[in-house]
Amino acid sequence: MKIALIGATGFVGQALLPELLSRGHQVTAIVRQIVADPVKLPSQEGLKTARADAMDAEAICTAVREHDAVVSAFNPGWHEPDLYEKYMRGSASIVRGVQASCVKRLLVVGGAGSLYVAPGVQLVDTPLFAEKAPAHVLPGARAARDLLTDLYTNTKLDWTFLSPPAFLEVGLRTGAYRIGMDELLMTNSGPAGISVADMAIAIVDELERPQHIKARFTVASPE
Repeated sequence: MKIALIGATGFVGQALLPELLSRGHQVTAIVRQIVADPVKLPSQEGLKTARADAMDAEAICTAVREHDAVVSAFNPGWHEPDLYEKYMRGSASIVRGVQASCVKRLLVVGGAGSLYVAPGVQLVDTPLFAEKAPAHVLPGARAARDLLTDLYTNTKLDWTFLSPPAFLEVGLRTGAYRIGMDELLMTNSGPAGISVADMAIAIVDELERPQHIKARFTVASPE
């Protein structure tokens, strides 16, 4: 497939890009400015870049047009001032741009904060999250939750929202993961985690064999 990847130089994007390319997909990395750093975005077969600011829906539309799917791992930066507002504005712009491009398939990599830990209780609203998560992360977690709420009303796109587990870390690509839906996945000792390399596998699996159209899902390492 031809995949447009927003956020290719970020934490998730840097794991997702090689996974896509290794499976033979053609990838366009959508970047705010052309990246010269060969570590972040090395020149390789199957990869090209296109310049577009996430805040510019028209530029996103132009950059993603004629692709089979768009993956958004957009994040303005955890330490960015006004993170909530910038996250929501950029995400809304991406959705508008994709819709205008006539690409139907959009997979959004969101956050774990919107996962439920009890009936009607999302992780981001718990005292434990407020206590354990760094203060600068909270606005982004709330924004990702609100983005998901907005997506549930979107009838124009075949969207999917992926929430990582509580712990998303650098680690080995094992090729194994388990799937959940709206509840935080757990282990016997507490919240579950996954390597970003294994989460990338789950993302590409969903693109190749869609199972969660107009829905959210989550993944974690096997118990």
